[in-house]
Amino acid sequence: MRLLTVNAGSSSVKLRLVEDGVVTRSGDLSVSGDDLDPDAVDEALSGWPAPDAVGHRVVHGGTLFSSAVRITPEIEQQLADLTDLAPLHQPKSLAGLRAATELLPDVPAAACFDTAFHATIPTAAATYAIPREWRDRGVRRYGFHGLSHAYVSRRACELTGLPVEGTRVVTCHLGAGASLCAVRDGRSVDTTMGFTPLEGLVMATRSGTVDPGMVLWLEEHQKLSPAAVTRMLEKESGLLALAGTKDQREVEARARDGDERARTALEVQLHRLVTSICAMAGSLGGMDLLVFTGGVGEHSALVRSSVCRRLDWLGVRIDEDRNGDAEPDLELTADGASVRSVVVTAREELEMEREIAALDLSS
Repeated sequence: MRLLTVNAGSSSVKLRLVEDGVVTRSGDLSVSGDDLDPDAVDEALSGWPAPDAVGHRVVHGGTLFSSAVRITPEIEQQLADLTDLAPLHQPKSLAGLRAATELLPDVPAAACFDTAFHATIPTAAATYAIPREWRDRGVRRYGFHGLSHAYVSRRACELTGLPVEGTRVVTCHLGAGASLCAVRDGRSVDTTMGFTPLEGLVMATRSGTVDPGMVLWLEEHQKLSPAAVTRMLEKESGLLALAGTKDQREVEARARDGDERARTALEVQLHRLVTSICAMAGSLGGMDLLVFTGGVGEHSALVRSSVCRRLDWLGVRIDEDRNGDAEPDLELTADGASVRSVVVTAREELEMEREIAALDLSS
């Protein structure tokens, strides 16, 4: 199968052509707003072989979708109905879907969900301690970045020679959006993002976890509207709020030069990251393998080194020379470490190929 994958992010769309586990063509489009020009996609795909199928990364599948699904008009409407749960991401996924359908109306298409991998997390990890009437409406922890967590946890086991069955893996998807996942026997058992992609780690422009009482206080006593609070937590918080920039490389460079705002931002980011890794290890009853991926996880030697030094007490130690110029996929484990550490390239398109291959797209 020759699969065209459409991976719509917050500011770009990644187009990949995948054949038998190999990416044969790639192209990226910059986008603004929630629309995607089919002509721009057509130009990006100029000269590419025609695909047999199109796979779309969709951030939120709600409780309806726990695996990849062939897209029909009814399915598309159900995805649109989930927009309120992922307002930054779902519209862009739908825009990519519409653009690809307009260009390739006779090519079957499927949706792969970032929430699907986390459908296996146990009730204790998925449930908020909130009134039952809210839970009955679907308020629960869903988790995100599932395509990435699924792929890198499996790939990390391949790199280290550890079996998928029985290995306790903590995967760190660190980028503009960031989350962790606790994986046992190849299945997600806990994660840091929750009902929306706002929960969890400090991100580029997202706050991560905050006290809900703070939100209520801002709305009641500071007279901020829910829309204003949402905008500020989603787009004006995180590294941007702390350091004045959302660029990880700039934050690290300024911190090295002694900039106090940047140093504080980095320390806040690392504090939340390290304590959250410990929480994931707690869910697993220990940790055998620590995995870094995503733009920051793959390219920031500083973040990897800082995290691993602070987890020394858990048996995490990396070879600093190897870490300094690491090119994924690579094992970083130092001699004497009881926890293996690796850096892996995020390859969501390969996970999408794997999931879509299991579907019947012939009819």
